[in-house]
Amino acid sequence: MLQHLKFLTAGESHGKGLSGILEGFPAGVPLSEKFIARDLARRQKGHGRGGRMTIEKDHAEITSGLRHGYTLGSPIALWIQNKDWENWKLDKMSHEVPSHPVPEVTLPRPGHADLAGIQKFGFNDIRNVLERSSARETAMRVGLGAVCRAFLSELGIQVYSHVTQIGPVKATVDSKGLTININPDADASDVRCLDQTAGEAMIKHIDETRKVGDSVGGVFEVLASGLPPGLGSYAHWDRKLDARLAAAMMSINAMKSVSIGDGLDVGIVTGSQVHDEIIKKDDTIRRATNHAGGIEGGMSNGEIIQVQVTMKPIPTLAKPLHSVDIQTREPGIAHKERTDACAVPAASVIGEAMMALVLTDAILEKFGGDSLDQVKAHMAATGV
Repeated sequence: MLQHLKFLTAGESHGKGLSGILEGFPAGVPLSEKFIARDLARRQKGHGRGGRMTIEKDHAEITSGLRHGYTLGSPIALWIQNKDWENWKLDKMSHEVPSHPVPEVTLPRPGHADLAGIQKFGFNDIRNVLERSSARETAMRVGLGAVCRAFLSELGIQVYSHVTQIGPVKATVDSKGLTININPDADASDVRCLDQTAGEAMIKHIDETRKVGDSVGGVFEVLASGLPPGLGSYAHWDRKLDARLAAAMMSINAMKSVSIGDGLDVGIVTGSQVHDEIIKKDDTIRRATNHAGGIEGGMSNGEIIQVQVTMKPIPTLAKPLHSVDIQTREPGIAHKERTDACAVPAASVIGEAMMALVLTDAILEKFGGDSLDQVKAHMAATGV
């Protein structure tokens, strides 16, 4: 649901690599491969990750749209090489017709794109689906999101996240008080949890789950500070900021629900308990609280944006579930690939990337400008 900014990713999990193009990005934004590398490294961390993270050391090469350290306003293209391609290129993921028969994957995994994907395209081999539907694709989203983070930081806007729940273990953190960038503190935790006691319990739960060949999901929260009011729209359904953020978060693999501000809790309280009273503060009009999570009527209201996202347990299990062979129609055990026991910490970093992409789009929509200087000038002219 991006309006002015557009991005496209391409590539398979065990293919040659991942490609990404970001179009509509302004000129004059300081950018480097080193800046992007920080977020790519953050995505690869987290207790519960699988063996793939020991193989790949993700690095995004900027192949266009940059000169002398600044963006040009032309499409930005990134390339991330898959090191595991060397192990797959001669048979399973060969671009050419293989010289010998390659075993087909015919037992779909419950909870994955496998079965619906082969039913959609009429494939006989599930690998045609699972390679693209893999969360490996999100590495490129994080790379493109990092480009947007560079733009947002020039405007004084910060995007950060933390994990609030893994399995039944919940953190006791008041996110209403998280008014500054918490990423350094979250990154210091193996599960990106700000509650040390809960974090230790989360790690224990992940280990116990992994021992029995199962997986575990959880909840993370993405926040953004320093935003001007009026991003988004109350007049058009597809321009509402909360709708755009919800769609962006739900597009991440394995996400099952999104809430904003007080989220599900607003359904059990009264209006006087959930609506943020308007006050005068330092000669500005603000909200006394932030139950709305920074968005009212489909628009940012100047307060911190808070988005909570629930991730289901990863459907690729070390101890697979029952399935049915798509060719023989005989019962069997679902296909097994390398997998994570838990990827909620990594998902929170991906959530940051999607937040950055949506917010960059919303800023360009409201203020316009072909360069960073023009955007800043337009924002200044409106008193932001």
